[in-house]
Amino acid sequence: MTRPGGRTTRTAARSGRVRLPVGVGAALLAAALLAGCSAGGGASGGGASDRGSATSGEAASASGPPPTAPRASVSTAAPPPAASAAPTTAAPAAPTAPTGDTVAPPSPPPATPSTPSGPTGAAALWGREYRGTAKVSVDVYDHCGAGGARRLADSRTYSLPGTLSLSRPRTGGGFTEDNPFSLVLAVGQPSDTGALSMWSAAVSTTSGQDLTGNPRDPNLLLTYWDLDWSAGQLSGRLTDPHTREAVALNLVNWPTPLAACRPELGQLPGGHPHALGAGTTLGGRLDTGGLSLTAQGSTQSGNLTFRFAFTGGS
Repeated sequence: MTRPGGRTTRTAARSGRVRLPVGVGAALLAAALLAGCSAGGGASGGGASDRGSATSGEAASASGPPPTAPRASVSTAAPPPAASAAPTTAAPAAPTAPTGDTVAPPSPPPATPSTPSGPTGAAALWGREYRGTAKVSVDVYDHCGAGGARRLADSRTYSLPGTLSLSRPRTGGGFTEDNPFSLVLAVGQPSDTGALSMWSAAVSTTSGQDLTGNPRDPNLLLTYWDLDWSAGQLSGRLTDPHTREAVALNLVNWPTPLAACRPELGQLPGGHPHALGAGTTLGGRLDTGGLSLTAQGSTQSGNLTFRFAFTGGS
């Protein structure tokens, strides 16, 4: 309302307040109380009641001073159950050794069978053959001196190729050669002047019956040399030429004069084998790497003496 002079209107505008009639204020208070009771009654009131209460409250706030806020009711509803955690799969436990048991160490691998070693000692020489050169010296004697005395008639020195073969000791007639090996030495060809041959043993074939007609082994072992070998050193001695059995194999080939004490008449062609006499020796180095042997001796008649040095390899 405008009072004369306009004072009332300016005062109202200045204060910013609107005075409501008493009846309207009471209505608003009642509406607020109803809204509070509706809210405190629970959530069963439905959505339409809540919206109506809120609309009444908003209208009251817009039209007058803010009402006193109703006391909120404390809800006794149980809290929602906590979300269960996703199940987890436990890792399997590592196996453990039983308590008190001793774990045996692994067995060692089987030993590799050793390769059998080859023959040792003199047996390692069986089957070997040596080749080399022999330097030979021969002295010739006769009995054409004064009164038939023995004299030196000739001397010669020469070289010839040689071979030495070793084998297992020979066996015949139930006997075995008593030597570390069987030895055959050849210097030159049998028909060469000055050629030599040496056999440690041989097997001869005889009659299958003895003098009384009893059967016997026709193989007869003849041992000529007594040999000894140790640590690569050979020593030997001719013990039996076996000239009685007419099986002399240790020989030196030398020409024979047509007539004794008449050298001017010449010699028989082809030479002549002379049996070596007992006591002839042979020795020196003999091993898997080679040989270096010397020999010396004489014939059974004593008219020829010789010596030689033989070197070679296997």
